[in-house]
Amino acid sequence: MNARSAPLRMQLNTFFSGPQAWLFLAEDRGYLRDEGLTIAFTEGDTAANVVPRMAAGGFDVGYGDLNALIEHAGKGLGNAPLAVFASYNASPYTIAFPRESAVTDPLKLAGLKLSAHPNDAAMMLFPELCRLSGLDASAVGIEICPAPHSDMVPDLLRGRWDGMFGFVNTLIAASIEAGIDPNERLHFMEYNDHLPDLYGMAVLASPQLVRDEPETIERLLRALNRGLQDTVDDIDAAIDSLARRKPGMNRESDRRRLEGTLKLEMAHREGAALGIGQMDMARFQRSIDLICATRGLPHTPLASQLFNPAWLPPLEERVTQLARER
Repeated sequence: MNARSAPLRMQLNTFFSGPQAWLFLAEDRGYLRDEGLTIAFTEGDTAANVVPRMAAGGFDVGYGDLNALIEHAGKGLGNAPLAVFASYNASPYTIAFPRESAVTDPLKLAGLKLSAHPNDAAMMLFPELCRLSGLDASAVGIEICPAPHSDMVPDLLRGRWDGMFGFVNTLIAASIEAGIDPNERLHFMEYNDHLPDLYGMAVLASPQLVRDEPETIERLLRALNRGLQDTVDDIDAAIDSLARRKPGMNRESDRRRLEGTLKLEMAHREGAALGIGQMDMARFQRSIDLICATRGLPHTPLASQLFNPAWLPPLEERVTQLARER
């Protein structure tokens, strides 16, 4: 096998964190090397920003939000990446509230004030939550806050906001980093309970890589899939790989994020039959239809235009044991 001459430039969703550890384990255990590949990881700021950054050029692969990909394609914007490995078969989006809050469903959000990071993926999908629940989005105040989540959670508990957008496990980890027990102080309204067709994160490939190096995609996914399987078998080994790239990390927090991701975002029941990496194309099309209709986008792409499973490892090699009933 010929080695690729240059590293694959990969845009990550956030700073180095627990849920990415399977990518790093694949590198540390030589699985990328076995495939003649190397990766140059670039930290990101949100999952939603991965798509436009890839479309602008400069990255061969990315780890980003499928729903941001839908919006990009629905707007008819060019050079959209292609999803090739769907890692989150359940959406991670949530709104967190203080434990004493009485908010349990979207209609109770009317009149409240929520906070979000700029371009937060959960906030960006709030119109879809409103559409299906019948909530008037204009009745909810949203304040953008660029502070770290570990600073935002204490502000939430002090009453600055009624709730805050985010990923479930990101906010749990941020609470731990802030010295707060999330089980005692927070509760979550998960989008997955109200928008069951939504997916979450995926490995994305640039149009240029798809066109010119399809065999590289196959080799990459084979290596990353081995890293994911090893992570499921040994979470601490994956966290060790993260620690090599993130000196001074809060190990408890990042381990909790990774463990939570395996138990939530990668644990949709369809994974037992499809395996991590594959999607139910009918379900994905329903999410595409919802997002495009809600936003009045000029184009409604086909699921097959945004996701291609052609380079996935065989089902018997992919992770199926995480699936649980909901």
